[in-house]
Order: sequence, then C-alpha cells, then structure tokens
Amino acid sequence: METALAKTPQKRQVLFLAILMLLWEAGSDPIRYSIPEETESGSFVANLAKDLGLRVGELATRGARIHYKGNKQLLELDVETGNLLLYEKLDREVLCGVTDPCILYFQLLLENPVQFFQADLQLTDINDHSPEFLDKEMLLKIPESVQPGTVFPLKIAQDFDIGSNTVQNYTISPNSHFHVVTHNRGDGRKYPELMLDKSLDREEQSELSLTLTALDGGDPPRSGTTAVRIEVVDINDNAPAFLQSLYEVQVPENSPPNSLVVVVSAQDLDAGTYGNVRYTLFQGNQVIQPFVVDEITGEIHLKKALDFEATRYYNVEIAGTDGGGLSGKCTVAIEVVDVNDNAPELTMSTLTSTTPENSPETVVAVFSVSDPDSGDNGRMVCSIQNDLPFLLKPTFKNFYTLVTEKPLDRESQAEYNITITVTDLGTPRLKTQHNITVTVSDVNDNAPAFSQTTYTLRVHENNSPALHIGSVSATDRDLGANAQVTYSLLPPADPQLPLASLVSINADNGQLFALRSLDYEALQAFEFGVRAADRGSPALSSQARVRVLVLDDNDNAPFVLYPPQNGSAPCTELVPRAAEAGYLVTKVVAVDGDSGQNAWLSYQLLKATEPGLFGVWAHNGEVRTARLLSERDAVKHRLVVLVRDNGEPPRSASVTLHVLLVDGFSQPYLPLPEVAAAEARADPLTVYLVVALASVSSLFLFSVLVFVAVRLCRRSRAASAGRCSGPEGHFPGHLVDVSGAGTLSQSYQYEGIGKEMEENATFRNSFGFN
Repeated sequence: METALAKTPQKRQVLFLAILMLLWEAGSDPIRYSIPEETESGSFVANLAKDLGLRVGELATRGARIHYKGNKQLLELDVETGNLLLYEKLDREVLCGVTDPCILYFQLLLENPVQFFQADLQLTDINDHSPEFLDKEMLLKIPESVQPGTVFPLKIAQDFDIGSNTVQNYTISPNSHFHVVTHNRGDGRKYPELMLDKSLDREEQSELSLTLTALDGGDPPRSGTTAVRIEVVDINDNAPAFLQSLYEVQVPENSPPNSLVVVVSAQDLDAGTYGNVRYTLFQGNQVIQPFVVDEITGEIHLKKALDFEATRYYNVEIAGTDGGGLSGKCTVAIEVVDVNDNAPELTMSTLTSTTPENSPETVVAVFSVSDPDSGDNGRMVCSIQNDLPFLLKPTFKNFYTLVTEKPLDRESQAEYNITITVTDLGTPRLKTQHNITVTVSDVNDNAPAFSQTTYTLRVHENNSPALHIGSVSATDRDLGANAQVTYSLLPPADPQLPLASLVSINADNGQLFALRSLDYEALQAFEFGVRAADRGSPALSSQARVRVLVLDDNDNAPFVLYPPQNGSAPCTELVPRAAEAGYLVTKVVAVDGDSGQNAWLSYQLLKATEPGLFGVWAHNGEVRTARLLSERDAVKHRLVVLVRDNGEPPRSASVTLHVLLVDGFSQPYLPLPEVAAAEARADPLTVYLVVALASVSSLFLFSVLVFVAVRLCRRSRAASAGRCSGPEGHFPGHLVDVSGAGTLSQSYQYEGIGKEMEENATFRNSFGFN
C-alpha cells in the first residue's frame, strides 16, 4: 500500500480524506460549554478529564494540549487536574461582533497516542455596552404644512450587545408636538420614527430642540441620548421617493477602490429647489463605512477594499433630501462575494526536530491546516516529497501527523529537509509550503581518542599559581552530547604524590594548570593520568599519561661552606713568610642548590689589603700566594672572595678571609668556640658539612698544639702559647720577623720550625685543605 501511495499522490490524498471522515464521524459530537463574556481570567470553565471520561493525570501523561483556530490562546488547560480555565478575559463583541450565537471552537489534542476531541465554548452576552448615537445632533427640517400623524425617520443608536441587551425602545423628551414610535426591522433591530401630534406654526415657533433617548433591555438598562433639532420651514408638500426601497447587489471582495457598486435614484414631485434631491449616507459613520455616495447622481462607490473574511454583508441606508428639507430613504443590501485571495495556513502543533536512528514508526510533527476562504477556495490537500521515508496521515478534521515510514539510518543520511505543501482547490490555486528539518540522532558508540598517548610538559620552577602549563586534547566522532568530552585527573599511582595540590585540569578544554609554585630542588618531575569521557549514556572514556618536567631556575645563590660564615669570630689563615709563590693559603668551598649551569661556580678575588699578593683560582676556589713574601708585607691581610654562579641573571655570595703572615707554626691560631655554636643554627645539611670541617680543623689545630707543647717540654723552656685574642686574631707583641726564630722565642731553633711546617702541611693535606 505504501508503494502505491508513493507512486500516486492522488490516491494518497483520497485515502487521507477517507480516514479523516472516519475520524470525524467517530468524534462528531462535540463537547459544549457556555460562559458569560467578560468573565475574569483564570475562571473555571469545566473539567475536561471528567467530561471525557479520562483518569486524573492521564492528560499529562498523554501530552494533552488545546488547539485554537488562528493560534490565539483563549483557554488554559491544567493537565494535572483536568480543569479548563480562562486564559484571559473574553469580549464577545470583539470575538464575534454581531454574530449570534458566539461560539468559539477548539480541539483537545492527545499526543500519545494521537487522539482528538472537538469542543466549543459559547460566550453569552452581558449588558456591557450602552446604546450610542453616531451623531451628537439630528437636524430635521419640517414644513409647517405637515399634517399631524406624519412620521419622520430618525437615526438609530448602535449597541454592540445582542438579544435583549441591545436597543429595545426609544423615547423623546416631553413636548406638545411629537412623540416617538419604536418599530422592529426584519433583522430584529429596533428603529425610531418621530410622529407629529400637533400641527406646527413657524410664526409661533420656528425651531424645537428635543432629546432622543435609546434604552436597551438589560438589567439594569443602559441608555444613550442625542439631540434632535427641528427647524420649521415653509410648505414643501412632497418628499423624495426612491424607485426601490431595497437595492440588493453583490460585489467581489477584490474590487478596487472607487469601483461603482450601484446607483440609487429618488424622485420629488415638487418643483424648483423643493424638487432637487441630494443623496447622503443616512445611517452609519462614513469613517467606518467602506462606501461613499455621490450627492448629485446617487452613485455608490467603494472607498476602500473589501474583505470577505472580515465582513460578508453591508446594509447601507441612503437618504434623499429635497431643497425643502423633506427626505426619503432606501436600503442598499451589499453582499461581498468571496474570491480565492487567501493562501492556506499551516499551524504546527508539535514538532520533533530530532529522531533517533533505528527507531520504529515515530511521530515527527502534528499540524493543522486552515483556509479562511469559502467553498472550493477553502478546501485543501496536503502533500510531501515522494522520495522521503516519511508519510502524512490525516487524523482529525484538518489535523495531520508526519511519521517515519521505516527506521532511519544516520550513517546513510543524517538530516532530511521535508517540505509540506498545502494547496487549496480555488481558482487560481494557492498554496503554502512549510519546511521542516529532521535530524537523525546518533548513538554513543565511539570513545574519545587522545591526540597523543603520552604528553610531556615542561614548566619552570617558581611559577605563579594557576599558570597554564599545557593542554591535552581528545576528540569523539559521535555527535551532540555523545561527542562532548569532559577531562579529569586520574588518582596518582604514587599515593605520596600530592597531585590535587599540584595541578588541575579544565574539564571542558583539557587545559592543565599548576596550582602552586613548583620547586625544582624539591620535585624535579612527576607523572599522572588523564581521563577523557564523553557525555553519552553509557559514557565512554579513554586515558593518557602526562609527564611534567620542572625546569631549574637560578633561584639559589651560592652558599659558602668554608670558611664558615656564622657571624662569630672569623677564622684566620696562617701563612709562613717563607712561602713560595703559588703557596696554597686555603680553599673556599661553596655549593649551589640549583642544577646545570645555574650551579657552575666561579671564584674571584674582590678585595685585598695588598693587591697582587694573593690570587684566587676561578674554578676551584683555591687561594694562593701570587709572589714571594717580603719583610715589607703587612702581617695581617683581609681578603674578600666573590663566589658567582653561571645562571641568568647570575647570583653571588662573598666571603671574607683573614690571613696572618707568621715566621713559623709555633703559635697556632685557634678559632673561638662561638663559631661552632653559630654554625649549629644553619641548615641541617650545611650544619653537618660545617661541623665536619670545623671538627677536622679543630683536630688539626689541637694536634699542632700538642706537638709544640711536647717539644717545649723536652727543651725545658717556658713557652708562651699565643692565642687568638678576638675577632682580629692578634698575636703577642714579642714576635719577631722571619730572620730570627719565626713566631717563636729567640732561643727556639729554626730547624724545629721547618719540621713543624712540614708536619703541618702533611696534616692539612691529609684532610683535604690543600
């Protein structure tokens, strides 16, 4: 059957119309409700669920909604309780005009499964409008010769209400000449006529001013008034008479402005000015009337375009007035003939733009069609392209559903552009097209894939917190949420690694950030895992490894281990005056916490008491004599050695050396005990190194003291042991220069000094002080 429908669209349309008639017959008895106009919004109208025999909550589960012609929402459905409420205050006169009864049609649409119910709401009229005359004053010119019993037409009052609430009676203010007679028209409206009770006498009273009152039949009644001014004129005993009291004419709605509608004609048997007839619109404001009459010829022309869908009939009253003020009137009944000037309208009620692949028959859209024209001009057929896997099914009245004909395959085609064409049967045929794009949704069958299995990132130490250090990237070949990748950190393999405080990852774009400042000296590298998961159901994921290398910055200045710099008494180096050029005085030992070229150290003699006497080797920090010592050289020397690393920018530290020129080693220099105490407060590693060096130096000095003491005891001489006496390391005043016995007394032999120096040098070399 589907193949036959695809080949012959005409057969498909015939089948749709047949199904539509069956559905209409099944639900041909509409549900009817009634409510007075101007009822407040939110007022209760009825319980649809109860009236339809549905369970409470079934409206919500079946996706119930109200559909109105023209898409203007008038009612509101509470799907939880089934109550039908007013969406806004309704004005019967605005919605229906003079049409009686005023019935608003709507449909209840249940989507799952699709089912329709026809219902209508009748608005009953209330007396909310007062009668109103379009003219504030009527002027009647009545000849004084008019006999009592003569009737004069008066303009009617307009009342937008209907039934008993419209105008029911007219009265005139009390007077001795006239009374008002109220008559019924064929269409049920009342109109007044002024009847003369007593003959007029122009010489007695040339003008009368009366008040005409229109009363409606409401409770309480409303009224409107207008002034009636009567001028008594001389005798004019013949009023104009129209050839026809009723003119009937049909005018196509597409007639252009200024088109001739009809010609009316009236005759007056009087002569002269009393026999000249002028034509005017007797009833109705010319501003709202689409017609105009030529006052001389009686031709009625269109003033503006007509619209069959807005107003189908017009009753125009034409007055013919002669020069004496007498008048007659006729009625022109104009019927607007419909032409096919409105294209069909398509109203989409439900649209599902995304359909999952591999699903059975699925409802894609529910829509209705309408055409405000009449007859064949308002009859419509719907169709779509024949090469699409979709079908149009008529459901209820002018409602259709667009469904899939077979399961869809996203890999074959991911998107369909459907054009719904609605064509009327008028002449010429008009059509409306509505385009729908249906996307076939994907299933989550692809896991995210990283661009690399392993990422290596490099970041300099001392970085600012929240620094962007790199990114990871994964892509997913799926669509929509199935392709949205979320990144997260995996727990580190090493439980001791505080990963949560080191790095974070942006869950949306995979950017990695260092949470705190990194220290190369504490952590040179670390590794962790990253997961990329999509947002499908179930979610799929993949993993990659990230290795972060911390790059060293030159953030540590060189630290001098020897000689110790602890703020206490400086250590003084002893140099014999007989030392040769290149004699090793001491060695400056320094370390740098950085690595690479940032830890390459160079040494430089910055200051010296006697420049040129001492030199510092740039690469190992050895302080040596640059020449032979002489008698003229000062005893005490202060050297400042600068230790500089090779970083960018370079960092440096300086150390001060005190050198004492002596004639021998009989009077060794002992460092003060405060030095060791100050060094103990340094960094633990530095303290250990300093303590070790201080211990070796102390042991060396102690050995020298023991050696000298033993020799002195053997020679039975009194020796005065020179001690370091303060920060400047002063020696006793009885020392002599190297021509005698060096730094010892004059009785001490030079040979002993030579042996002592050899033993001292051997001892220092054994501890690495050369």
